[in-house]
Amino acid sequence: MSSNSNNTTTLAENKVLILYILNNLNKDIKQDDLFQIITSINEVNYFYFKQILTDLIDSKLVGSYTKEEEQVVKITSDGKNALTLTQNVLPGIIKLKADNIFEKEFHLIEQKSSVTAEFIPKNENDYTIKCKIIEDNETIFEVKTFVGSRDRAKRIVDNWNKNANTIYPKILNILLDDQNK
Repeated sequence: MSSNSNNTTTLAENKVLILYILNNLNKDIKQDDLFQIITSINEVNYFYFKQILTDLIDSKLVGSYTKEEEQVVKITSDGKNALTLTQNVLPGIIKLKADNIFEKEFHLIEQKSSVTAEFIPKNENDYTIKCKIIEDNETIFEVKTFVGSRDRAKRIVDNWNKNANTIYPKILNILLDDQNK
């Protein structure tokens, strides 16, 4: 078998694998979280994953949209039909691995997504920090602020990830405290 034929088989398997996972999930998921699940089943690099996902989106087998400033994806009805026709391309061992890992990874992603924090560089000295609490795919709390150093941005993000359950009620109490009586 030529390496080109091998690459085509792998490409087809990875496309079907993405459709298989999205079909099992049956709701939208952030692209990076999908990448995390896919790489734990079948090792692929991020750029290759993005290329495959873009092909699936361009083919209208996967829908992509922005939800709360995050790119999320979901299988379309055309994607479900394509999966039915191509599911046999996926080797049984990969399907079994997908089923086992899917349960574990998806649970971790759901837990992780309840408290999130990130910092985005604006330039060399300015960073935007976003801290969120998400329940049932809805943001119930979000705070966005700016700092003047990467070190401070990282400290805020780490602190939020470790202590959101105590910081959030304090912020709410401050917001509810009517000191101007």
